[in-house]
Amino acid sequence: MNRVAILAGGTGGAKLAAGLQDLVGEGLSVIANTADDVEVLGVHVSPDPDLVTYWLTGEIDEERGWGIAGDGFEAFQRMVKVGAPDWFSLSNRDLGACLYRRTFLEEGGRPTDAQAQIARQLGARAAVLPMCDEPVRTSIQTAAGRRGLQEWLIVDRAAGPIEAIEVSGLDRARPTSEVLEALASAETIVIGPSNPVISIGPILSVPGMREAIASSPAPVLAVSPLVGGKSLKGPTEACMAAVGRPCTAAGVASLYEGLLDGIVHDPDEPDPPAGIPALACPTVMDGAEGRRELADRVLKFAGSLADNA
Repeated sequence: MNRVAILAGGTGGAKLAAGLQDLVGEGLSVIANTADDVEVLGVHVSPDPDLVTYWLTGEIDEERGWGIAGDGFEAFQRMVKVGAPDWFSLSNRDLGACLYRRTFLEEGGRPTDAQAQIARQLGARAAVLPMCDEPVRTSIQTAAGRRGLQEWLIVDRAAGPIEAIEVSGLDRARPTSEVLEALASAETIVIGPSNPVISIGPILSVPGMREAIASSPAPVLAVSPLVGGKSLKGPTEACMAAVGRPCTAAGVASLYEGLLDGIVHDPDEPDPPAGIPALACPTVMDGAEGRRELADRVLKFAGSLADNA
């Protein structure tokens, strides 16, 4: 496989993207969710594209699963001391990248070009592509009211139950030409093991995205984010319940109906999908070797799907 596209949001998708980059290098394109972008601390934060970038460049703090390893928070702490909100923390180098992005956008640049510059200068070999250039935002409705996604995750600690999940701005959004080219030219398309509702869902909801994936000649496969029927991190269970789907690999596959040629899931999955080819294998990615092993299994499975097409 020389050209691979992966849809990714949170940690699972970003880790698999890092494993794929080890195998295909510059042939990888990561289509990243931007529906949880947020304006805070005077900057434009794009959490998922930046998370992907830091995993690809090796800067990620693997123990936390987010942010930059070894980076301090002195700038953020000074901002809080003089009155800035303290609920969303950014380390020094992370804040620097977000400040660059804000300036780039204020001068009329596209989010796609800003992210390309950030990823390239930090050493990513793969392309990191925002799902669209238009602003799209996810909000969560609970009994306590509506919250932006980041506030719900951080301030409310993802407290539920969730009454509704809304994604605004989709009526004006379209996949970028870079995203469409990555999908059209891919030899494999992977839907990464990210939260299928709030990480992958917004990507697939961009008008024209599903059609672009379905029309690609490449096999399309998903990697379930569940291990033994549970998520390793994040509010996947609550989000699946909010959209009325079981928190199983079959439930995940149902959200991608009409797109999949196959699915990869944990061998302890209690409810494997029926009706599509499936590969049961370990999906926990421990360290760089674990990320490469899963990426290799995914690509080999995709190759078998292509051979049998």
